Amino acid sequence: MIALKALKGASWLVFSRFAGRLVDFIMLPILARVLTPADFGLAALAMSIVLIIDTILEVPVTQALLRLEKVDPEHLDTGFTLGAMRSGVVAILIMLVVWPFSYFNDDPRLVPLILFIVVGSIMKGFVSPAMVHFARKLGFLQTFLMEFGGKLCAFTAAMILLYAGATYWAIAANYVVAAAAATVISYILAPYRPRFSLKRLNDFAAFVGWYSAAQLVSALNWQFDRLLIGMGADKASLGRYAIASDLATMPTQSLIGPALQSVMAAFSMIGNDRERLKQAFLKASRFAMLISVPACTGISLTSDLATELLLGPQWHDAAIFVSILAMAVLPIPYFQTLYSVCLATDRPFMIVRVNLIDLCLRLVLLTAGFYAFSVIGVAFGRALLALVMAVVYLYFARVVVGIAIGAQLRNLWKVGVAAIVMAVCVSLLRNELAAFSLPALEELVFVAPLGAAVYMATLFLLGMRMIVGRSRLEFFDRYWGQTVE
Repeated sequence: MIALKALKGASWLVFSRFAGRLVDFIMLPILARVLTPADFGLAALAMSIVLIIDTILEVPVTQALLRLEKVDPEHLDTGFTLGAMRSGVVAILIMLVVWPFSYFNDDPRLVPLILFIVVGSIMKGFVSPAMVHFARKLGFLQTFLMEFGGKLCAFTAAMILLYAGATYWAIAANYVVAAAAATVISYILAPYRPRFSLKRLNDFAAFVGWYSAAQLVSALNWQFDRLLIGMGADKASLGRYAIASDLATMPTQSLIGPALQSVMAAFSMIGNDRERLKQAFLKASRFAMLISVPACTGISLTSDLATELLLGPQWHDAAIFVSILAMAVLPIPYFQTLYSVCLATDRPFMIVRVNLIDLCLRLVLLTAGFYAFSVIGVAFGRALLALVMAVVYLYFARVVVGIAIGAQLRNLWKVGVAAIVMAVCVSLLRNELAAFSLPALEELVFVAPLGAAVYMATLFLLGMRMIVGRSRLEFFDRYWGQTVE
């Protein structure tokens, strides 16, 4: 029953993120054809410093409240107060670093742009804490309404500014208006009268401490490559890389990430039952990889087609980055599953350890790649880092959940085989179609359905089945007799 409730909740979160990405899909080609790579590079550089501070100071109000057996009004007041305090600190830190950051990058346009973007981060701290009541019941329809409503408002604002000739300000407005509108909508969906109180701080303190440490390292991990390129390359190169990275991470951001928010709530319900937690982790990780592996592989194999269709000819040089970075994000859904189970079982310190390992390797591999091969070296450095971190994720999953590495690999090997077969078939088909010089859209129409069909057919031949019943959701391995409930 919990599995189906989690699936229903995940479906709303996935649909929310998918609908938001659909809005982005409509907006991105418009922006890409009006703005230049340098405009995107300037916006990416401004966003990077804001997102680092925003991520470091993120207060996990919802995650902390999900862990509690009972949530009373004083918990909500404490969560709201922590969010408000966090927004104040974000504003102060940005004011302190914005001028030195602009001077270091030799671009005075960064000052007003960063000061505008940070408004979005400040607004995020005031989201109604009462939204947690829906998450605790694994009901995420309200989250969909909040996120999608914010996206629609942001799209409208960005298009108005773009029509008015505001160039890179349209990109910034998309972030700011989305956050502000979502915050307003949250109070409509989950009414709450703001009160300042820290009476329940003890219920947040330990969790927030470790979580903040994890966020500090995570922020550096996710923005280091953009800061590195921004300091050593021109803004057009940064713009191409940033757009390529956003396209490559689309499967994990649009599908897996939101789905695992409901999975964390399900993990929290069974955290004291070791065996059920093991089975739930295996099921969730396999489900995440079943979706993300073919998606990332497909994007990598058709990066030139996707870039031409979505961005236009001036972004042709970004295609190689999309191809490499799509494979670099392939193991991320496994980490997202591990991340959820760590938070659900009160072990956020494990996330800190994983992120520290990631940061140490990232500093070495990406810096070496950049100074040896420029921007393309950063992309290859991320691909190599992903390979190493995949082994790290397997090890920490064994430590946290108690599942042997061999059992984790047996849980996923058929997904890998199906993806390889798909990649071979798609590559062969594209090689044959090259002689016809088809337009990008026509070629993609041929290639994408074939790749999906080959992937699903291979899984079927390998014995993979998904069974959905009134009170159960499971994957069944027909030949090995293995069921993950």
